[in-house]
Amino acid sequence: MHIKLKRTPGIYLAGFMASGKSTVGRALADRLGWGFVDIDAQIEAREQTSISQIFEVRGEAEFRRIETDMIRFWVREIERGTPTVVALGGGAFVQPGNFDLIASHGVSIWIDCSIDVIRTRLAEEAQVRPLARDPEKFLQLFEARRTGYARADFRVDGDCEVASSVEAMLALPLWK
Repeated sequence: MHIKLKRTPGIYLAGFMASGKSTVGRALADRLGWGFVDIDAQIEAREQTSISQIFEVRGEAEFRRIETDMIRFWVREIERGTPTVVALGGGAFVQPGNFDLIASHGVSIWIDCSIDVIRTRLAEEAQVRPLARDPEKFLQLFEARRTGYARADFRVDGDCEVASSVEAMLALPLWK
């Protein structure tokens, strides 16, 4: 087993919005018998409002502050010995402070999804996602974040079925 995973039993799933982090994360956690946490869902529950409302009312900077606090909370929980798969928000991994925190406390896996698959998945909810409303800025954001996601410990294809992504993660050398 990967030495970082032995010290801190956390797997952090990174990737662009709609890449499958939550869906694949739940399935991976189920296969491992681990806990699962969706950072965005945790934020919405704690703040009692949607991510889009936080963006609109309080701004992206405040959302990022809340997001980092939530990541810190779960890193501490995982450090206490509870193996957990964590689905990060689409921008969480590329924030410098978050990247450093995650890199020091578990293993990160980038679910790499093509822009065409992401657009298909977001077709019905683009207006709900604040950063997906402008197609040109959306594409620029997608391209800009790829470099940050590439810093993950591992990468798996996200264009395939959920089961295939989970199998790819279970085949990574981090389990040996």
